[in-house]
Amino acid sequence: MKKEDAFYIGYFPKTKGLKGELQLFFEFDDYEELDFDVLFVEDAGKLVPYFVENLKIQTNQTAKVFLEDIDHIDKASPLVKKKVYLPLTQMPERDPEDFRYTDLVGFLVVDEEAGELGEITQVQELPQQFIATFVYQEKEVMFPLNEDIILEIDVENEELVVDLPEGLLDLYLSN
Repeated sequence: MKKEDAFYIGYFPKTKGLKGELQLFFEFDDYEELDFDVLFVEDAGKLVPYFVENLKIQTNQTAKVFLEDIDHIDKASPLVKKKVYLPLTQMPERDPEDFRYTDLVGFLVVDEEAGELGEITQVQELPQQFIATFVYQEKEVMFPLNEDIILEIDVENEELVVDLPEGLLDLYLSN
């Protein structure tokens, strides 16, 4: 399977016990809706299939996983820190009205004062809030996504109109 035919769901942060069990951390929002018969693990730029023997979803965005032929910690350890994918054909359908902050990746940030700033390259969910990142004048700039800053989300034109806090851009440009 090629990477363009798959979507990223998470990674294996660590092993569990001595019998080859792995912990899978989900970075895909709707992981409860996924089918886990085969997981594709990225190894040296290729996606390698692993058949799932047993998978139990936990409450903290993780799952405990046993993969076929991975029956010892020595066989599971090389998979730690590897990214995990599923085929695009298994991606759950989402209601078009179900817009999330993570959907802003690729949107153009337009500040009320400064104008067009750059394209959002990443949206991170932190415990307190979501943080968006864009590149402006060759510097990476981060700002919180909240009602005080966001003025408009133009989905059709893929633009995020914001009123960034005074001095935020200067703070990043001075470094």
